[in-house]
Amino acid sequence: MANFLKQTLASLLGTLLGLFIFAGVSTTGLLFLLFAVASSSNTGPVVKDKSVVVFDLSMNITDREPSAGEELQNRLSGVTQERMTLRNVLDSIEKARRDRRIVAIYLDGSRGSNNLGFASLREIRKALEEFRKSGKKVIAYGVGWGEQEYYLSSVADTVALNPLGRIEVNGLSSQPMFLSGALQKYGIGVQVVRAGKFKGAVEPLVLDKLSPENREQIQKLLDDVWGDWRTTVGNSRKISPQKLQAIADNEALLEAAAAKTNGLVDQVVYSDQVVADLKKLTGSDGKENTFTQISLRRYAQVPGQSLGVERNSQNKIAVVYAEGDIVDGKGEGGQIGGDRFARILNKIRQDENVKAVVLRINTPGGSATASEVMQREVRLTREVKPVVVSMGDYAASGGYWIATDSNRIFAEPNTITGSIGVFGVLVNGQKLANDNGITWDSVKTARYADNQTVARPKSPQEIAIYQRSVDRLYNMFVNKVAQGRKLPTQKVAEIAQGRVWSGVTAKQIGLVDEIGGLNAAIEYAAKEAKLGQNWQLQEYPRESSLEARLFGGAVEEISNKLGVEKLVSKPNDPLTIEFQKLQQEMAILQRMNDPQGIYARLPFNLKIE
Repeated sequence: MANFLKQTLASLLGTLLGLFIFAGVSTTGLLFLLFAVASSSNTGPVVKDKSVVVFDLSMNITDREPSAGEELQNRLSGVTQERMTLRNVLDSIEKARRDRRIVAIYLDGSRGSNNLGFASLREIRKALEEFRKSGKKVIAYGVGWGEQEYYLSSVADTVALNPLGRIEVNGLSSQPMFLSGALQKYGIGVQVVRAGKFKGAVEPLVLDKLSPENREQIQKLLDDVWGDWRTTVGNSRKISPQKLQAIADNEALLEAAAAKTNGLVDQVVYSDQVVADLKKLTGSDGKENTFTQISLRRYAQVPGQSLGVERNSQNKIAVVYAEGDIVDGKGEGGQIGGDRFARILNKIRQDENVKAVVLRINTPGGSATASEVMQREVRLTREVKPVVVSMGDYAASGGYWIATDSNRIFAEPNTITGSIGVFGVLVNGQKLANDNGITWDSVKTARYADNQTVARPKSPQEIAIYQRSVDRLYNMFVNKVAQGRKLPTQKVAEIAQGRVWSGVTAKQIGLVDEIGGLNAAIEYAAKEAKLGQNWQLQEYPRESSLEARLFGGAVEEISNKLGVEKLVSKPNDPLTIEFQKLQQEMAILQRMNDPQGIYARLPFNLKIE
């Protein structure tokens, strides 16, 4: 009954706001209503003494803040996922480390997993390690952990697993999906032009399995990431990497008792038993149903000035979040629009208060044209102030293209980077159309006047024209890397070829300068700009303060006042997950909008599982 009332209130809220809009109430009136509701709330959450910060591991963590429109749509839908930025998570953990009212962080893994890659998980892990060094506790509890979730949870002082739970330790894999058979079946022709023998991004469209070169690079990447996993987890749990490898090879899935016997967990208990221990830790009244707590997301709203986390200075370090596929033009939410980000960098370059720039790159790449537009702005900005790159889970192809002219490149050992190569995809629907009674004819004034048509395959002569364009951009890419990284062109040519590398290997071959996360990049930028401790972060892309206040805060406040429950909709069955992968592949094709039809991008479906 309670859930029914909550959902009813959520629907009522959406209906009321819809009526305001469609009944002709002005935008100003609607904003005033939201502002009034938000203003009636307290200035911030109350943190009680001896509180535990609860970190829900199913929470969606991204680099950038959602736009005002995305936030409003998600809130009104009633079915969404809690969301924080990585920067906010790291700051909140540091704030909790300094806050005397906080005694522990509880990693709650009972609700499922998040979307993070290993590089982002490593950054959070390091923040939790610093939290532990202050003498405070980290407690982790889960029901079913995969490698990603356990990689983070293994940092805890106490790792607890439900008696019916299990831990997956079976190594890492990547299972690319190949579409060539389906394309042929439905009469869709695909021709590709590429530069670089490892450029596997086109393989799902023309092959039915991995090429030897692509298999080689993915195997090396997985070996590096798996090696970091075994070393990092092993150090925390005092288990040798060799033993972890033996578990992966011989057991794969460890039930609760076996997980404890092998030293992966400390306790096999139910959630109420973990709560009982947390009640003792917080000194909570025995009559209470739970312990003294505050969610990480709520705790992030606690002002941090008094704790030395938030700064106030005229000297700004701009953090620009380039997350998503790189596309030509302005781009939409979740995309890196070349023109939009070029304008952001141009604005930052002219802002005298901005003393340094940290470009956070988390992208598999995309449009070569858009990458070049942004790379030019990075070069111009570096002539005026330091530009430091922080690589996230992915910073490859077009993502590496825009990083080449920065002062310094930071990456985590398990960051996926490199992929210095370009390709073009030429699609035609001749067979599909002909099989359904559709034909074309052509009248033209020159031999290649109709070379953009999808009515037929490209001729060998036309393919040669496209290949020249691809080769030209590939050579440009190689030269940019050689100049920006101060490497011999011949060496870059050897390590390019469209091959992907882990961050640790990328550092060994000169593509990356330092191993470190976003915090390390920010500290380096402050040092390069000679700011000492007199600086403040300013994040981009930015919502206006009014939008952030009204849509980012007021709608959430209304939901909180009504007690609307935020639901998580996440599939668990394997078949649905595979269908979603197919949808993602098709979405990638739809986002390919480079005006020259040439792309610098990772293999379409390179996912580590």
